[in-house]
Amino acid sequence: MESNNQKTESPRFEKELETMSPFEIKSTLINMAEKDARQSSATFLNAGRGNPDWLLSFPRKAFFLLGEFAVSEAERVMLDEQWGIATSPKRAGVDERFRTFLAAHNGERGAKVLNHIYQHATQDLGADPEEFVFELVDGILGDHYPTPPRILKHVEIITREYLRLAMGGGDDKTPYDLFATEGSTAGMCYTFESLKQNFLMEPGDKIALLTPCFTPYLEIPALAQFGLDVVTVSANKVERNGYHDWQYPKEEIDKLRDPSIKAVCITNPSNPPSVCLAPEVLDQLVDVVKKDNPQLMIITDDVYGTFVENFRSLMYVLPYNTLCLYSFSKYFGATGWRLAAMALRSDKNVFDDRLAALPKEKKEKLAKRYESLTLDPDHLKFIDRLVADSRLVGLNHTAGLSTPQQIQMLIFAAFAYLHVEDLQPRLIKLIHTRLNNLWSTTGFKLLPDPNRAGYYSEIDMMIWATQIYGADFAKYLNDNYQPLDFVIRLAEQTAIVLLNGDGFDGPKWSVRVSLANLDSDSYLKIGTAIRGILDEYHNEYLKSKK
Repeated sequence: MESNNQKTESPRFEKELETMSPFEIKSTLINMAEKDARQSSATFLNAGRGNPDWLLSFPRKAFFLLGEFAVSEAERVMLDEQWGIATSPKRAGVDERFRTFLAAHNGERGAKVLNHIYQHATQDLGADPEEFVFELVDGILGDHYPTPPRILKHVEIITREYLRLAMGGGDDKTPYDLFATEGSTAGMCYTFESLKQNFLMEPGDKIALLTPCFTPYLEIPALAQFGLDVVTVSANKVERNGYHDWQYPKEEIDKLRDPSIKAVCITNPSNPPSVCLAPEVLDQLVDVVKKDNPQLMIITDDVYGTFVENFRSLMYVLPYNTLCLYSFSKYFGATGWRLAAMALRSDKNVFDDRLAALPKEKKEKLAKRYESLTLDPDHLKFIDRLVADSRLVGLNHTAGLSTPQQIQMLIFAAFAYLHVEDLQPRLIKLIHTRLNNLWSTTGFKLLPDPNRAGYYSEIDMMIWATQIYGADFAKYLNDNYQPLDFVIRLAEQTAIVLLNGDGFDGPKWSVRVSLANLDSDSYLKIGTAIRGILDEYHNEYLKSKK
């Protein structure tokens, strides 16, 4: 923005950008940052997206070694050796051959992981050895449709066990049905569509969103095809002596007492503040549901829960009301795998009870919709309707996450479950080291918080403008610049890309920094750059006073 022409057009350009999703704005910022990096000695740093720069290699080694065994099983009977046309593997004797294969690869990391999972499944969980190994083999080869379409048998058992641990279930024996989906975003899309198709959310109905939150959750309910009335429950209010704690004030949570609010959508821990619901907020939610809104449908996306020690999901706080989505993308460094599971209480839940309470004419319409699946469509559970709706009902028999993906999910889940005491502290430390580096060079104060995941950091520049330079400067900043100007300057002057926090319904002058996708030293540079831009505004303020 060096020329007068650029300065004149900048506010208009920034206002136009503000109408877009921050993930779309990111593309513009990347172009600016890359241009600056080419024209200067600056290093291009993109902290705008939360794709982790780590991955778990051991469960992947197990996956690829399992694939080698599975192909050898198929090639036991060849139809055409010259071109590798093999038969589908046979179940008989597969367990013994698997153990022999692992013994032959003794000492390899992948074999150790597979053997540990095999012992756990067959001894601790009581799985039939031959049935379990054949599911692994047939699944990783992907030579049959997913059966059952919702999730494979042992994938569900092992993933359910992992989710109980990861979501803070402890010894809770609440039974859950799982649906394996192409990432939690697919799960969220399926959920909204099934709520609509089953008359559980109709045009004009109220849905609450706990904000700040992941932008698609802001955008989906607003689509014309749903026509929902959105009620915002905001954590933007400043608490704790002028600093954000990103928790929800009592008066905000009390909005949910309105029984006309049929559903609430939650990201826990939040994105971008990256803070989980505090115990007192969970207690208040329980009070809201028990006293005033017992039929509230809670949809919670808990992908970042594993980055908080002793995390407790609403699926174990309010199990009757909660549909939980969990993605394997972040913790396992597996965004490209598109692995997630939806969990809904199997014996009794609010979604099924709301279906049962629908008026006769709506039940008749739904019976017609699902009559090709069952002789008793009235009793088809909501989670099975999710599966069917994901394939427009008519293609239900080909529904489900691909079986190789499901086998990788099983290996991830078992590995994390069996090694949680070693794995979780290391990943939490990795994230928190980067977080502390970021804040250490801003000159801002990072308050300790046991509820902080730290996968992202949302920094409200207006708070720090006030704390460091006073209220008069903060007013000048707000009166003379668009909030997007901050991230644009960062991109153009320092080749650093951050996302604007107001795109997540956060404070207007906040920025979101991902702590997942750059090395620790890069966050020292980002913190320095953030403070440098704030100081630049202050210099302009001082000049205006002269």
